[in-house]
Amino acid sequence: MEIPSKKPNPIDVEVGRRIRMRRGLLGLSQTTLADSLGITFQQVQKYEKGTNRVGASRLQAIAEFLQTSVSFFFEGQETIGTDTENMHGREITDFISTAEGLSLNRSFVRIQDPDVRRKIVGLVKVLGSTAADQDAFEGPATAPT
Repeated sequence: MEIPSKKPNPIDVEVGRRIRMRRGLLGLSQTTLADSLGITFQQVQKYEKGTNRVGASRLQAIAEFLQTSVSFFFEGQETIGTDTENMHGREITDFISTAEGLSLNRSFVRIQDPDVRRKIVGLVKVLGSTAADQDAFEGPATAPT
């Protein structure tokens, strides 16, 4: 008899990602959120990983503490795992949930000059592109004559 694996449900994982993202954007620690809910920070970790499901009343309390609506945690989840556009949404959520993503986002929104912002986006695109991407963008490299 085969024992079924206990993989987290993709919806639970996405709700957890959004909890982590919102908590990070507000600059709150897992301990701060946990204390406000009367639970341990380990339980918050399990929610954020999708290991444990968040009950409805607990999700409502989390939403209130994180100053958002419950629907925020479910936006775009009708097609989880089937839509390429939704995959990019998860990539963004994953990135913003990292320390680097959060720091970059906070710093970027403080830049007031739209030209500077566009130049930074351009720089990041160049730094993040592969050689094939650059060839397609700039055309094939030619030898100096």
